[in-house]
Amino acid sequence: MTLKKILYQLNIVEQCKKSGVSLWQCPQFLFVLMGMVILITISLAYLIGARFIDNPELVAIIVMIITGILLVISFTITRSFERLFEVSKLKSEFINIVSHQLRSPLTNIKWTFEVLASKEFAVKPEKKEEYYINVKENIARMVELVDDLLVVSKIEEGAFTLHKKEIDLGQLIDELVSRYKVFAKASDIDLIFTPDKNIHDVMVDPSMLKILVENLIDNAIRYTKGGGKIEVKFKKQGKEILFSVKDEGVGIPEKEKIFIFQKFFRAENALKTRTRGSGLGLYVCKSIVSESKGKIWFDSQEGKGTTFYFTIPI
Repeated sequence: MTLKKILYQLNIVEQCKKSGVSLWQCPQFLFVLMGMVILITISLAYLIGARFIDNPELVAIIVMIITGILLVISFTITRSFERLFEVSKLKSEFINIVSHQLRSPLTNIKWTFEVLASKEFAVKPEKKEEYYINVKENIARMVELVDDLLVVSKIEEGAFTLHKKEIDLGQLIDELVSRYKVFAKASDIDLIFTPDKNIHDVMVDPSMLKILVENLIDNAIRYTKGGGKIEVKFKKQGKEILFSVKDEGVGIPEKEKIFIFQKFFRAENALKTRTRGSGLGLYVCKSIVSESKGKIWFDSQEGKGTTFYFTIPI
């Protein structure tokens, strides 16, 4: 854990503010408050015991018993608050993301079919194809969001498991990259894949690896504005395979880097550029990599681009 993350974890006020709750509703603050209550109670118990009980060992035992009981009560209460807080936050975030992310494509589809079915608007045959493409793209957006939410649901329920089998890694990644070259070309982006030719068959979960690589390539294309280059690479590094996806996009603001893998989080510059997204992709990526006993990290400079790295043991 970096020093910045440690300092953020210690900054209770900032965490509560980021969560959008008052201090008296914030689990971190309540935990510190309970800790202070326990310290005061222990001190009072010791002073009272030392005053009225002559046996110091008995005083120590009584203080230890009181301390243990208070710690258990404190942990139980704080953990209950945390769970309630997480459930409430998740519910609010879910409603917010679904209402915003699904409303737009559904409205576009509704408007498109109203135009096509309307007797007032005579849509030319050559224009109908554009309307159908618009409908197809909006349906794809909704399918993508639902897929992400299903994966997140499995993660939250603890039902997220890997099913490994032997595959040709180079062929799998090459097929994924080829699929995205059409979208990259439409955005004037050069999508380049550089495999390690010494790596062939490996034991991985192909469906989860697809989700990982697709999310990172998709993000790289979305956040690379005005053309540029995206490089996808993998190579053997000890007993792991190191993957990287490098773009020349908008980058990640320094102050927001510590939040980038959080569920539903989207950087401020992504919102300003109106780049669509659910804020679930990187959370899903981190969960998959963690389940695979690997690591995921990134290097980024705002305005110059980002490189995401992840490793998978072999």
